[in-house]
Amino acid sequence: MKEKATSFDIAYLAGVSQSTVSRALRNSPQVNKETRDKVHAIARQLNYKVDKNASNLRKQRSSTLALLLFEDPTTDESLINPFFLSMLGSITRACAQRGQDLLVSFQQLSDDWHADYEDTKKADGIILLGYGDYEDYEEKLNKLLAQETHFVCWGADVEGHPDFTIRSNNRQGGRLAGEHLLSLGHQRFAFIGNASAGSPEFNQRFLGFCDALQDAGIERAAILQYNAISTEQAGQLAVQNLLESGQPVDAIFCASDLIAIGVMQGIQQQGLRIPDNIAVMGFDDIPVASYTTPPLSTIQQDTSLAGEMLVENLLRLVNNQPIETNQIEPKIVIRTSCGTASKG
Repeated sequence: MKEKATSFDIAYLAGVSQSTVSRALRNSPQVNKETRDKVHAIARQLNYKVDKNASNLRKQRSSTLALLLFEDPTTDESLINPFFLSMLGSITRACAQRGQDLLVSFQQLSDDWHADYEDTKKADGIILLGYGDYEDYEEKLNKLLAQETHFVCWGADVEGHPDFTIRSNNRQGGRLAGEHLLSLGHQRFAFIGNASAGSPEFNQRFLGFCDALQDAGIERAAILQYNAISTEQAGQLAVQNLLESGQPVDAIFCASDLIAIGVMQGIQQQGLRIPDNIAVMGFDDIPVASYTTPPLSTIQQDTSLAGEMLVENLLRLVNNQPIETNQIEPKIVIRTSCGTASKG
């Protein structure tokens, strides 16, 4: 046996071809499980390591995916939305499971990120998370499309290419929030979060909320709406403006959990009780949501599944395969910030 084992050595001992060894080591479904297990066992015995540089050279691939993260502007740039932190963890695991390296970069919307990564062969494709104002972001996506860049993004539909987007069913999530608040007997509602073309995910949540209330005979004009980006500070300021307006409200649906946490702080600073005076509902189910006082009822987005789908679908695009599934159904998580019994 030579000092350094090769795939041909494994093929000889396993009684298969070298191409079968290569497929087995990539866990290709073209090789049956028994043969894959046998090849992996021999590879471990020989302390065989895949030469990624040689493999990538043959495939003209880097086996690297780029994750570009955009955040809403905040006063502290060291803070990252916990929802995206959870997503980052799931994307990292999904890449590792598929033998992909992950290049993570934080971007400003004004940068020329759209012309950088795949063109310079740093990565085979791009995953985009977050975007600030979608109307500005959309222009960059169109340039990616024109360059035939392999990319997927989390959130809003890409115009003309909805398969490039992995998203939660935001409208259904908003409907679930509205139906839950109605079931508890709440009657005067507000939505806090941007509801415009610049924030399409938030807007879909607002529309779904309106759908549920309209089914119950409450017109959209009766629903108070205050803008807020996804930060605690924005939620706190928005609810302060709402309370100072003197308009009656007994339930607030927030476009994100971070907004909801700020809203809860603002309500409590005014000496009001949650949910006795005002119920609060969030969206995302970030880890801290279960530790607020009171614990926050929210709409859950499955970040583990989302990360898996982003990586899997991007690799499908890289390999010129069709995307099969791109939407995740949200689930309601009931805690105590909305109350537990009808107000009658």
